[in-house]
Amino acid sequence: MKMKNIKYILLLLVTMTFGACEIDLQPDSELTYNGFWDTEEAARAAHIGIYDRYRGKASTLWSMGEVRSDVWGGNTIESPSNQNLIENNMSSTIVFFSGWAGFYSNLHYINDFLKNAPDVEFENEDDQNHMLGQIYGLRAQIYYTMLKAWGDVPINLEPVLEIDLTKLKKPRSPKSDVMAQVKEDIEMSLEYFGNDNSKWNNKNIYWSKAATLALKGDVYLWSGKVLGGGNADFTTAKAALEQITGHDLVSYSELWGEENEFNNEFIFAFDYQEDQASNFYSVFTGRAVDFASLFDENGESVADIVVNGASRYGPSDKTNLLLDDAEDQRSGYFTRLYTDGEVHVPFVPGELTYSGALFNKFLGSIGNDGSRKNYNNVPLYRYADVLLMLAEAKNNLGEDPSAEINRVRERAYGENFAGHEFVNGSESQNRLEILNERYKEFVGEGKRWWDLVRAGDGIVFDEIDALDASEAYKIYYSISADMLANDDQLEQTEGYN
Repeated sequence: MKMKNIKYILLLLVTMTFGACEIDLQPDSELTYNGFWDTEEAARAAHIGIYDRYRGKASTLWSMGEVRSDVWGGNTIESPSNQNLIENNMSSTIVFFSGWAGFYSNLHYINDFLKNAPDVEFENEDDQNHMLGQIYGLRAQIYYTMLKAWGDVPINLEPVLEIDLTKLKKPRSPKSDVMAQVKEDIEMSLEYFGNDNSKWNNKNIYWSKAATLALKGDVYLWSGKVLGGGNADFTTAKAALEQITGHDLVSYSELWGEENEFNNEFIFAFDYQEDQASNFYSVFTGRAVDFASLFDENGESVADIVVNGASRYGPSDKTNLLLDDAEDQRSGYFTRLYTDGEVHVPFVPGELTYSGALFNKFLGSIGNDGSRKNYNNVPLYRYADVLLMLAEAKNNLGEDPSAEINRVRERAYGENFAGHEFVNGSESQNRLEILNERYKEFVGEGKRWWDLVRAGDGIVFDEIDALDASEAYKIYYSISADMLANDDQLEQTEGYN
């Protein structure tokens, strides 16, 4: 980490906590850094600041978890974004998410909170414990993401309180050590939550015990399959996911949109509000001038659809074919766009009149000024994820995952469910069925790349044309020359040399 970045962290510690666009709370305070941790008010302000900064990583979490997969790479009306990442074109000189994607800046504030908040006197100790449960969960989630992205990463559990470059330099810890730290933070989170299954301020925009249990299931599935933990880890994952209470599937009509963002399915979601922050999904829409002359797959004009963004990501042919099922409500996730006003059902790859697609899942709402606004909350975990991870855990243990898969599938097909029931097969058959179900259910939610890697057995190389088993080292990202030059204890990710 460069010295100028350390100075930035130190000088802006208070201003970022108090002055940033905050979630749901904007405390008044004249606290200075020297007396920052003297009061409960300070701890609450720091707590809110952590969520503001974490929200700033939502697009990074999405990019890491999906762009490299087989979801995108199709036609776009404007020039496409992240083409190299879509094509898995990376090397020691083509580096994505340099500087560890800025995660250590987030970890500074988290570490500062975990170091000092336990010593602050709270009027209600349950509030203090709930906060600590939340922040340990967030630290686990960030380190888990870094583990999946880079494998070996430095572990730093202390806040940065002085400019001493010798102390800031750290070697990359082995994946096993990083995973051990993630699991330890998960257990600390659960210990602080105890029997408290409540949502902070009764809102899913704050971490909760259910979020930690969902993360635990996710982590132990990865540990069991990718890091070789096997059945012991799968059993732990299953147990964690089965403990989640207070959430359930809701109808799709109650799932998406600003009016539905506090639905019972979202376990944790990033909060977006006008005058604070908008989400990043405008890049999946387009410009009104481009839509004026286009038609949907049924030959209807889309000129009246209000859009206010860019067309930078297009679903791949594989995605369009997978979601081309009128009986599955998830087929409505995209509106395919054509130039000729003809009917294009079913989807046929390679048609010259196909321009791209409008992504409807996080389309946003129309504001008072008549323009499209992108203030939808975006879920990191929702209950459908829990069900399908539970199906995955059961299948890895040789158990029947039918009940969980069919709950998700029945919601998707509704009255057309008959004939679409999942029937238990072999473990390998089930694995592909679960992957396809997750593909359809979570398209655009930053899951698919991680799902393919976590599936193991080389499936990621079978499913992604742009990645070959001979390039298995590319599962993990490279780090930049600047990072190596500024820290002589760092080594390049294995395989990129």
